[in-house]
Amino acid sequence: MAFKLLFDLKLLVKRHLLSPLLNKNPVEGFSAGLIDDNDLYRWEVLIIGPPDTLYEGGVFKAHLTFPKDYPLRPPKMKFITEIWHPNVDKNGDVCISILHEPGEDKYGYEKPEERWLPIHTVETIMISVISMLADPNGDSPANVDAAKEWREDRNGEFKRKVARCVRKSQETAFE
Repeated sequence: MAFKLLFDLKLLVKRHLLSPLLNKNPVEGFSAGLIDDNDLYRWEVLIIGPPDTLYEGGVFKAHLTFPKDYPLRPPKMKFITEIWHPNVDKNGDVCISILHEPGEDKYGYEKPEERWLPIHTVETIMISVISMLADPNGDSPANVDAAKEWREDRNGEFKRKVARCVRKSQETAFE
Protein backbone atom coordinates (compact mmCIF):
# COMPACT_ATOMS: atom_id res chain seq x y z
CA MET A 1 0.00 0.00 0.00
CA ALA A 2 2.81 2.46 0.90
CA PHE A 3 4.54 1.77 -2.45
CA LYS A 4 1.29 2.46 -4.35
CA LEU A 5 0.81 5.74 -2.45
CA LEU A 6 4.40 6.81 -3.17
CA PHE A 7 3.99 5.88 -6.85
CA ASP A 8 0.72 7.85 -7.06
CA LEU A 9 2.37 10.85 -5.39
CA LYS A 10 5.29 10.78 -7.86
CA LEU A 11 2.85 10.57 -10.76
CA LEU A 12 0.89 13.53 -9.38
CA VAL A 13 4.11 15.58 -9.01
CA LYS A 14 5.16 14.64 -12.54
CA ARG A 15 1.81 15.74 -14.00
CA HIS A 16 1.89 18.97 -12.00
CA LEU A 17 5.43 19.82 -13.09
CA LEU A 18 4.95 18.88 -16.72
CA SER A 19 1.58 20.63 -17.10
CA PRO A 20 3.01 23.78 -18.76
CA LEU A 21 4.69 21.64 -21.39
CA LEU A 22 1.37 20.01 -22.19
CA ASN A 23 -0.60 23.27 -22.23
CA LYS A 24 -2.37 23.97 -25.52
CA ASN A 25 -2.11 27.75 -24.90
CA PRO A 26 1.47 28.23 -23.69
CA VAL A 27 2.53 31.52 -22.16
CA GLU A 28 4.81 33.59 -24.36
CA GLY A 29 8.15 34.74 -23.07
CA PHE A 30 9.68 31.57 -21.70
CA SER A 31 10.68 28.03 -22.46
CA ALA A 32 11.13 25.36 -19.79
CA GLY A 33 12.36 21.80 -19.64
CA LEU A 34 14.13 19.26 -17.51
CA ILE A 35 17.89 19.64 -17.11
CA ASP A 36 18.15 15.84 -16.92
CA ASP A 37 15.34 13.55 -18.09
CA ASN A 38 15.90 11.38 -15.01
CA ASP A 39 15.40 14.23 -12.53
CA LEU A 40 11.95 15.84 -12.40
CA TYR A 41 13.06 18.26 -9.71
CA ARG A 42 15.62 20.29 -11.69
CA TRP A 43 14.47 22.50 -14.55
CA GLU A 44 16.13 24.96 -16.87
CA VAL A 45 14.15 27.92 -18.15
CA LEU A 46 14.90 30.51 -20.79
CA ILE A 47 13.15 33.80 -20.22
CA ILE A 48 12.81 36.33 -23.02
CA GLY A 49 12.99 39.90 -21.73
CA PRO A 50 9.46 41.33 -21.90
CA PRO A 51 8.68 43.86 -24.67
CA ASP A 52 8.73 47.53 -23.74
CA THR A 53 10.96 46.95 -20.70
CA LEU A 54 14.66 47.51 -20.11
CA TYR A 55 15.07 43.71 -20.36
CA GLU A 56 13.57 43.52 -23.88
CA GLY A 57 15.68 41.37 -26.19
CA GLY A 58 17.45 39.57 -23.37
CA VAL A 59 17.56 35.79 -23.20
CA PHE A 60 18.03 34.88 -19.56
CA LYS A 61 18.77 31.35 -18.41
CA ALA A 62 17.64 30.23 -14.95
CA HIS A 63 17.25 27.03 -12.97
CA LEU A 64 14.21 25.97 -10.96
CA THR A 65 14.92 23.42 -8.23
CA PHE A 66 11.86 21.77 -6.74
CA PRO A 67 11.89 20.30 -3.22
CA LYS A 68 11.00 16.65 -2.74
CA ASP A 69 7.78 17.72 -0.99
CA TYR A 70 6.62 19.86 -3.94
CA PRO A 71 3.88 21.09 -4.38
CA LEU A 72 3.58 21.68 -0.63
CA ARG A 73 6.72 23.86 -0.67
CA PRO A 74 7.97 26.26 -3.36
CA PRO A 75 10.89 25.72 -5.70
CA LYS A 76 14.01 27.88 -5.64
CA MET A 77 14.82 29.89 -8.74
CA LYS A 78 18.29 31.09 -9.66
CA PHE A 79 19.35 33.04 -12.74
CA ILE A 80 22.40 31.51 -14.37
CA THR A 81 22.71 34.43 -16.77
CA GLU A 82 23.87 37.62 -15.07
CA ILE A 83 20.95 39.96 -14.44
CA TRP A 84 20.73 43.33 -12.67
CA HIS A 85 17.38 43.57 -10.93
CA PRO A 86 16.09 44.67 -7.50
CA ASN A 87 14.39 41.30 -6.88
CA VAL A 88 17.32 39.12 -7.90
CA ASP A 89 20.24 38.95 -5.50
CA LYS A 90 23.82 39.21 -6.71
CA ASN A 91 24.10 35.39 -6.76
CA GLY A 92 21.08 35.14 -9.10
CA ASP A 93 18.53 33.95 -6.53
CA VAL A 94 15.03 35.24 -7.27
CA CYS A 95 13.05 36.82 -4.43
CA ILE A 96 9.34 37.12 -5.21
CA SER A 97 6.34 36.44 -3.03
CA ILE A 98 5.06 33.28 -4.71
CA LEU A 99 8.44 31.59 -4.13
CA HIS A 100 8.31 32.28 -0.38
CA GLU A 101 7.28 29.52 2.01
CA PRO A 102 3.50 29.31 2.52
CA GLY A 103 1.77 30.84 5.50
CA GLU A 104 2.09 34.04 7.47
CA ASP A 105 4.96 36.44 6.77
CA LYS A 106 6.75 36.99 10.09
CA TYR A 107 7.54 40.56 8.99
CA GLY A 108 3.94 41.30 7.98
CA TYR A 109 4.91 42.47 4.49
CA GLU A 110 3.16 39.76 2.44
CA LYS A 111 -0.32 38.36 2.71
CA PRO A 112 -0.53 34.54 2.89
CA GLU A 113 -2.36 34.43 -0.45
CA GLU A 114 0.58 36.22 -2.13
CA ARG A 115 3.01 33.52 -0.99
CA TRP A 116 3.45 29.96 -2.24
CA LEU A 117 0.32 27.88 -2.74
CA PRO A 118 0.30 24.27 -3.98
CA ILE A 119 -1.76 25.29 -7.02
CA HIS A 120 1.24 27.10 -8.56
CA THR A 121 2.97 25.52 -11.54
CA VAL A 122 6.05 26.27 -13.61
CA GLU A 123 3.76 28.38 -15.78
CA THR A 124 2.41 30.55 -12.94
CA ILE A 125 5.92 30.99 -11.56
CA MET A 126 7.21 32.14 -14.94
CA ILE A 127 4.29 34.56 -15.38
CA SER A 128 5.26 36.09 -12.03
CA VAL A 129 8.94 36.29 -12.99
CA ILE A 130 8.12 37.95 -16.33
CA SER A 131 5.91 40.40 -14.44
CA MET A 132 8.76 41.01 -11.98
CA LEU A 133 11.05 41.95 -14.88
CA ALA A 134 8.46 44.41 -16.18
CA ASP A 135 7.66 45.90 -12.77
CA PRO A 136 10.33 45.46 -10.04
CA ASN A 137 9.36 45.64 -6.38
CA GLY A 138 11.80 48.17 -4.97
CA ASP A 139 10.16 48.05 -1.52
CA SER A 140 11.37 44.52 -0.80
CA PRO A 141 14.65 44.13 -2.68
CA ALA A 142 16.99 41.17 -2.78
CA ASN A 143 19.61 43.42 -4.38
CA VAL A 144 19.65 46.68 -2.41
CA ASP A 145 22.11 48.35 -4.79
CA ALA A 146 19.95 47.60 -7.84
CA ALA A 147 16.84 48.81 -5.97
CA LYS A 148 18.55 52.06 -5.01
CA GLU A 149 19.63 52.68 -8.63
CA TRP A 150 16.15 51.74 -9.89
CA ARG A 151 14.57 54.31 -7.56
CA GLU A 152 17.14 57.08 -7.92
CA ASP A 153 18.71 56.70 -11.38
CA ARG A 154 16.44 54.42 -13.42
CA ASN A 155 17.34 55.96 -16.78
CA GLY A 156 21.03 56.35 -15.96
CA GLU A 157 23.26 53.81 -14.20
CA PHE A 158 20.49 51.24 -13.68
CA LYS A 159 19.57 51.30 -17.38
CA ARG A 160 23.25 50.96 -18.41
CA LYS A 161 23.77 47.93 -16.16
CA VAL A 162 20.60 46.23 -17.42
CA ALA A 163 21.58 46.96 -21.07
CA ARG A 164 24.97 45.33 -20.44
CA CYS A 165 23.25 42.24 -19.00
CA VAL A 166 20.86 42.09 -21.98
CA ARG A 167 23.79 42.25 -24.45
CA LYS A 168 25.71 39.62 -22.52
CA SER A 169 22.63 37.37 -22.37
CA GLN A 170 22.25 37.58 -26.14
CA GLU A 171 25.88 36.61 -26.67
CA THR A 172 25.71 33.61 -24.32
CA ALA A 173 22.10 32.50 -24.77
CA PHE A 174 22.72 29.25 -26.56
CA GLU A 175 26.06 28.17 -25.15
